[in-house]
Amino acid sequence: MSEHRNLILASVMIGMLMSAIDTTIVILALPTITESLKAPFLDTIWVILIYLLVLAALTTQLGRLGDIFGRGRAFNIGFLLFIAGSAASGAAPDARFLIAARAFQGLGAVLIQGNSSAIVADYFEPSQRGRAFGITSMGWNIGGVLGIVLGGIITTFIGWRYIFYINVPVGLIGFALGLKYIRDNRRTETKIDYAGTVLLVLLLSLISYGAVEIAGNGVKASYIAMVLVGLVLLVPFVLIERRVRDPVISMSAFREKLLSLSLTAATLQAVGFLSVLFLIIMYLQGIRGMTPLDASLLLVPGYVVSSLLAPRMGRLSDRVGPRLIAGTGIALMAVGVLVYLQMGVSTSIYIVVLGSIVTGIGGAMFWPSNNSAVMAGAPRNLYGSISGLLRTLTNIGTLMSYVIAISIAALSVPRYVAFEVFLGVTKLVGGVSSKFMVGIHAALIASLVILVGAAIASFSGGNGRARQDYRPESAGKK
Repeated sequence: MSEHRNLILASVMIGMLMSAIDTTIVILALPTITESLKAPFLDTIWVILIYLLVLAALTTQLGRLGDIFGRGRAFNIGFLLFIAGSAASGAAPDARFLIAARAFQGLGAVLIQGNSSAIVADYFEPSQRGRAFGITSMGWNIGGVLGIVLGGIITTFIGWRYIFYINVPVGLIGFALGLKYIRDNRRTETKIDYAGTVLLVLLLSLISYGAVEIAGNGVKASYIAMVLVGLVLLVPFVLIERRVRDPVISMSAFREKLLSLSLTAATLQAVGFLSVLFLIIMYLQGIRGMTPLDASLLLVPGYVVSSLLAPRMGRLSDRVGPRLIAGTGIALMAVGVLVYLQMGVSTSIYIVVLGSIVTGIGGAMFWPSNNSAVMAGAPRNLYGSISGLLRTLTNIGTLMSYVIAISIAALSVPRYVAFEVFLGVTKLVGGVSSKFMVGIHAALIASLVILVGAAIASFSGGNGRARQDYRPESAGKK
């Protein structure tokens, strides 16, 4: 039993590892991809965005498929789709094919992410979930650093196509473990919210496309209209979500204090923190003139610290409850942003390393503890839906974080310059560097404010003791 649980956990961690790698691995390879496929930046930027968009819009619904048809089945199909999408991405003959392949890859990542927390909750007792979530968080953090570093190394020494091909052998290992050891849970009567899903895809697409076009081409009435229409669509989306039985974003989930605050904290953390990664890369490449590979290496210490500490922090949250650990973690991430705010045109580069370590410690405390708190507030028969909801909200936060970062930073210099700095193809000099530094600081301050809100939400929750409804191995029997 214990051995099987560990193998199940290994499969989940591999899935999280791969899906995390592919949220970051394309960033540093994008200039090379753009040149290789002879496509404009505003097209190839969707190689990143389409993946995030699919994750943001579909995680809850495809996580719900695990409740309907069985989590083991949905999780394992997710592996197959991800592997196939990765192989297709690597073989892409042009930008449009690559974007389509990335969307297909995203569908697989959605099935993996949407069922991962629920699978952990199925197979681990409440007192052991913090440790288990710590290990899966370690997979996410390792994936983040591998994505950044491997994106530079593989693109430089092997070729950009192999940033996708690398998923194939790793994915096959995770699939084999999942197929053998993860069984379907007892199925529940739940339905797919088609209307809500369509509206969410539409509004996120309009907001993202309009904002990226504004950042790349400047303010135009058509782009502003796209963003405004996307925002207006929030109204019918909320109205529909209030009335359907099984919504994309369950408003009833926010009625339970612990669950509501934990979900809010996760969303705000994603909005506030991922943008920091983009901003630091923009600073290192555009102002300090570093290569993408060298810039990525400076961020490694924080990810390493986070990966090593996450399982320990998960076990600590099992003993003392997740509220204090998660709240302290997000507060430390805010402190790390304060460290980054000390960066200047000619300050010591080691400020970046220090900030990375501080935020890494904070992330190790927050992610496993908050995951544990979310599942503690979820009824067992809705583990899949709540797991999917958690990933949906954080993926929406990730997408919006990207858009906010590049939009705010682009206010300080000509938009096309900021866009190219982000892609690592332009180095700023002289007074332009100082102006762009002002833009980066403004975006970091926005992130700081959002992270403070996330910390307040974490500290305001209850003790987060899980529901004592664990039934050993029952999830694996029909």
